[in-house]
Amino acid sequence: MVGSKEAGEPSEPYVDFWGPGPTPESGAGDFIVRITFWGAAQTVTGSMHLIELENGSRVLLDCGLYQGRRSEANRINRDLPFDGGSIDVVLLSHAHIDHSGLLPYLYKQGFRGRIYATHATYDLCALMLLDSAYIQEKDARFVNKRNKKRGHERVEPLYDKDDAEAVLDLFIGVGYGQSFEPVKGMSVEYRDAGHILGSASISMEIKENGKTKRIGFTGDVGRAGRPILRDPVPMADCEFLICESTYGGKTHDPPMASKARLEEVVRTTSARGGKVIIPAFAVGRTQEIVYILDQLEAEDRLAPVPVYVDSPLAVNVTGVYQVHPECYDQPLIDYMMTDPNPFGFGRLTYVRAVEDSKRLNQSQLPMVVISASGMCEAGRILHHLRHAVEDPKNTVLIVGYCADHTLGKRLVERREVVKIFGEPHRLRAEVVVMNSYSGHADEPELVEFLSGMDQDRLARIALVHGAPERQADLKERLVAEGYPSVSIPARGQSVEV
Repeated sequence: MVGSKEAGEPSEPYVDFWGPGPTPESGAGDFIVRITFWGAAQTVTGSMHLIELENGSRVLLDCGLYQGRRSEANRINRDLPFDGGSIDVVLLSHAHIDHSGLLPYLYKQGFRGRIYATHATYDLCALMLLDSAYIQEKDARFVNKRNKKRGHERVEPLYDKDDAEAVLDLFIGVGYGQSFEPVKGMSVEYRDAGHILGSASISMEIKENGKTKRIGFTGDVGRAGRPILRDPVPMADCEFLICESTYGGKTHDPPMASKARLEEVVRTTSARGGKVIIPAFAVGRTQEIVYILDQLEAEDRLAPVPVYVDSPLAVNVTGVYQVHPECYDQPLIDYMMTDPNPFGFGRLTYVRAVEDSKRLNQSQLPMVVISASGMCEAGRILHHLRHAVEDPKNTVLIVGYCADHTLGKRLVERREVVKIFGEPHRLRAEVVVMNSYSGHADEPELVEFLSGMDQDRLARIALVHGAPERQADLKERLVAEGYPSVSIPARGQSVEV
């Protein structure tokens, strides 16, 4: 029932933070839908928004892990702000862990409803949630080993492999452009958001007593003109929109600049005998870089050095990419007429075994190493950076967003000293940052994406998934563009629409 109070809700359960703005002239009814912003609220991680209908249905948009300082992340992720069993349905925008990674914990806390996602998103989650569970268990073992020596209490992993496997049984795959009814009175349509394989915007039509409300959620919006994926598809019109804001106030380099710049970085680094170390997310960024390297190799523009993808998850994810051509853009389809494997070429090696990964660090020969994670917070990339950052011959190529308080961010800031595995290392390697690879729309691209909707109908916009300064910049731009009411909710704030 809308208005009921759940554990963890703010003391004031409804906050009208919208301010003055016009009431939609069409599609609005007298019934109330409440939206509470529980994640990615004035931050870029942990996407999670609760929608409550008057008929008692409770729908969660995304269920993502909060990522940041470990103590803070652990506290937030374990403090689920509602009873997991009270959620009827999860609508998942895409597979990135900051959008999907808390699903096993939701299951552990009693959730037994259904999770709707595109077919490609399900296939990616089948890999990523199990990988996340492995990391949770591995980290808990490490901490418990240390705590035992210090006489401290044991800690439990946030969730384990059994939780991840169980929650995967709750997924229901849906196609783009197909309307479905996850709960009574709500019709939903997913459209291609162009962010990663299977990513979607979510349009909801809610009916009660002959009245209708339309609510939209952008998820993470991609960029037009990027390789592999189709361009973002405009959303259906709505009166209320939950909109990402990751790059408010920022303008990326054009996507076409990425190919020539990558060629240059590999050529100049290899010429001085160094390695190019590329921290890259296992989903999306790794496949995009491999595809561009494949093109450079085919055009005889790639420096004659070996290329390694050193991430078991990325290896498996690349296999998922290969079986979902329905997400490909036309240039990739055309390219595959002459090269049927755009994610593999003669000098490329996919590395699984730990011993093979260690040998890459022992080698002094020029090479390109692509490894996860993109923010340099976990995984094999830490070992590669530990061996590479103090040598000025090497280059660390940053090709994705790095949140505050991460090693990736410290590299972007070119700190003189960075800590890796708790040990200080002088940063002598060259650091190159290329935002042309970003999978998120910049401010002009996001404004262009929203222009595909009926602005007269779009009466309210709530900005999520962005740092406060980025959100403030985007709000200013959207107000200047004529959007009547744009607000930035804090965690736990609710609005009734």
